[in-house]
Amino acid sequence: MTDKFSSIKPYSDHEVNGVLNRIIANDNFIDAFQSQQNQLTKFIPFSKFFLKKYMLRLIKNINSVDAYQLLYEKLIKDMISSKIDNFNLSGLDNIDPKQNYLFISNHRDITLDPALLNYAIFQHGHKTFNIAIGDNLIKDSWVSDLMRLNKSFIIKRSGNSKKEIYKSLKLASEFIGNKILNSYESVWIAQRQGRAKDGIDATDTSILKMIYLSAKKDMSIGEYFNKLKIVPISLSYEIDPNDVSKANELSIISSNGHYIKSKNEDFLSIYNGIFGYKGNVSLKICKPVNLDKDINFDSIAKIIDKEIISGYKLHSSNYAAASLLRIAFDKNEIDEEELNKAVNEMSNKVSVLSDGVRKNLLLQYANPIIQKQNLV
Repeated sequence: MTDKFSSIKPYSDHEVNGVLNRIIANDNFIDAFQSQQNQLTKFIPFSKFFLKKYMLRLIKNINSVDAYQLLYEKLIKDMISSKIDNFNLSGLDNIDPKQNYLFISNHRDITLDPALLNYAIFQHGHKTFNIAIGDNLIKDSWVSDLMRLNKSFIIKRSGNSKKEIYKSLKLASEFIGNKILNSYESVWIAQRQGRAKDGIDATDTSILKMIYLSAKKDMSIGEYFNKLKIVPISLSYEIDPNDVSKANELSIISSNGHYIKSKNEDFLSIYNGIFGYKGNVSLKICKPVNLDKDINFDSIAKIIDKEIISGYKLHSSNYAAASLLRIAFDKNEIDEEELNKAVNEMSNKVSVLSDGVRKNLLLQYANPIIQKQNLV
């Protein structure tokens, strides 16, 4: 029988090794990977050949999703120990390993946001979850393949007609509902399309409307989301390895009205996010929200936003950016010596940037403070 989710669902065990071999055989993947390694390796004869041989040996015995995720788990563990000073997890007691949830998270990094949550809860007896990704990330087949190996499923938001787009969104909605309510697996989805490049965390109601598309007609919005069990996730990075590229993109959009991604840009963002230095990182698992039966999408979004913003851990970089922008905040919230050090580091960082990029980068770090102040 044909699986109606076959075009969007994560890969199954029997597909894993074949997909890995297909990725390694793709010269675009090898070129993108080599572009981030020592520049000299590109000029070594047969370096691509030997790299492929090494990778094929590495994945030889990976024949299941669990085996692949164990390899990915080691990558995340090594990244935490080498690229994060302190990884602070809170709210673990708000979720039950025997329950399934709809994790709705603020969004800073393409792969790390769900990866850090997945890693953290897996260490405490929870199953790994399914991860929603937009079709904007699947322009390169190998990028899509890598993500679908890691229990990611695709939300297709583009199409040739409104009818086609609606059909694709409804399919994604059905997948989410089926995973949580029938397969008893959790699902992670970002609160908005794309990363919050301006540092403003706000739930897009179109995400909620998409999820609700597959609900039974006699089930209210509140009833359906209570069945899915929404758990807001608040994640904050002291240092965003992609902060300059995000600020630059916003500056170009402000000047030109649009932004065209360069070749392999998504892969570079993923690579930098994983292998770049992040300072301190905090992850807060909020309590499952309990909604009134007759609640609307706007009200649900506000509840999620309040939980995420309240749970957001401010870092010295946030206060430093606010100081440089002359945004007032309670000086008792941070040690004076720590603040002065952070201000000097932030000043040095932005000193080489153009005015537009500089302001966007500072706002990226300062906006979480402004959002917290606006909650009061």
